Amino acid sequence: MLMQHRRKSGILLHPTSLPGSGGIGALGSEARRFVDFLAEAGQSLWQVLPLGPPGVGNSPYSCHSSFAGNPLLIDLETIAAEGDLPAEERQVEMPADHVDFIRVERYKSACLRRASANFFANGDAGRMDDFRRFCASSPWLDDFALFMALKEAHAGKGWLSWPREIASREESALAGCGERLKEATGVRKYAQWQFFRQWRALREYANAKGIEIIGDLPIFVAFDSADVWANPHLFHLDEKGKPTVVAGVPPDYFSETGQRWGNPLYNWETIAFHGYGFWIERMKSALGLYDIVRIDHFRGFEAYWEIPATEKTAQKGRWVKGPGAELFNALIDALGTLPIIAEDLGVITPDVEALRDRFGFAGMKVLQFAFGSGPENPYLPHNHVREAVVYTGTHDNDMTAGWFAELSEEEKKHVLSYLNSDGGDVAGDLVRAALASVANVAVLPLQDVLGLNSSARMNVPGKPSGNWSWRFTGEMLKKEDGARLYEMTGLYGRLERRK
Repeated sequence: MLMQHRRKSGILLHPTSLPGSGGIGALGSEARRFVDFLAEAGQSLWQVLPLGPPGVGNSPYSCHSSFAGNPLLIDLETIAAEGDLPAEERQVEMPADHVDFIRVERYKSACLRRASANFFANGDAGRMDDFRRFCASSPWLDDFALFMALKEAHAGKGWLSWPREIASREESALAGCGERLKEATGVRKYAQWQFFRQWRALREYANAKGIEIIGDLPIFVAFDSADVWANPHLFHLDEKGKPTVVAGVPPDYFSETGQRWGNPLYNWETIAFHGYGFWIERMKSALGLYDIVRIDHFRGFEAYWEIPATEKTAQKGRWVKGPGAELFNALIDALGTLPIIAEDLGVITPDVEALRDRFGFAGMKVLQFAFGSGPENPYLPHNHVREAVVYTGTHDNDMTAGWFAELSEEEKKHVLSYLNSDGGDVAGDLVRAALASVANVAVLPLQDVLGLNSSARMNVPGKPSGNWSWRFTGEMLKKEDGARLYEMTGLYGRLERRK
């Protein structure tokens, strides 16, 4: 059992949303200050979104690699302290309350190129040895570094539009590219080394404070990724490398045409033939980053919605059986106990629940979904189970204050009646309901703890741009917020003894 019947709670906040200079949250002093806040507020968990290098729309759920880290999260102050980046080269004025991804990417990429050049020219033997060990122990790194260098060399275009011999990975072509782009691949390897060093140090700092990290593992990978380019045989692609079928979900209450995500679907027969090695490496990588892994779209392991790639919507798909228990047995055989949270939201069948429960994975309960039907609604607190994680909302939801403001008057009355609330602080009331739940774990978006409105929303599903950019500023997080959260956490039995 993942949670071992210990009640605990934590905060959902992606590192990009941290305050500080440089235009985006980073893995340095502000991240450690946030960990300090969590500890002082009696929290035991910090949940983050996927940490990979984002692709289209800056989404952490559509990354150029499922193994690499996001170089935009690298703390330049730390690199400067090591001597790789002079102070005058890291002065920049950026917005403090949101991420301007274009400006941040341009600025940080330039800084990392300079830091990489300084490191390779002047790096001491000890750090160089550590870099070499990292490269040797990261089997995905060569493909990723070359993939990103080739994208840059081809003006950011997807790999399918590259010259045929490179797109199809002809050995002689790749050798030539590797030599020609040696400097560019070196920059990517240096950035990945720095990312993983900084993340490891931050995680160790959090663990020492009694904070575990929950990380996110999307079930699917992006088509324009090193994963697909380097392993086309593991996906349903045609002879030209194009997907024949893609992922999504069928039409439902929320969408008449369903959702066509467009991710290439796995060729599970081939993956099984190879002993599920790709997924074993993915899970091993995730467990190297996090203490607990939330698997996004867990139901896709039992059955997934297969859409012909020629279809523009998700209407004409079909359900196809996934690998089910066979995959998780292979993962457990290779890696041991799996500390997994299964994202089981939406329309879930008994077969999906059986797969989740067979391995003792915790499911999810989202309180914003609790008030749309009668008292049997499984998201209502009185229907929760211990082996679950309760949220007020997730990264895809509006903030609770914004969600409540958009309800009809009748719906508002129903919510306030259930919460026994006067409506003065609905976000706080829902936070309290989450902490009071019988579910062993409660995770609260920081925005709801602070009572923020829709302007602090992280993501609007289906919106092509403008997502993922919210940041909080240092003055927004006050000691009284931590004290109030500490009091409620203790009241509902979620405080843990610190070492």
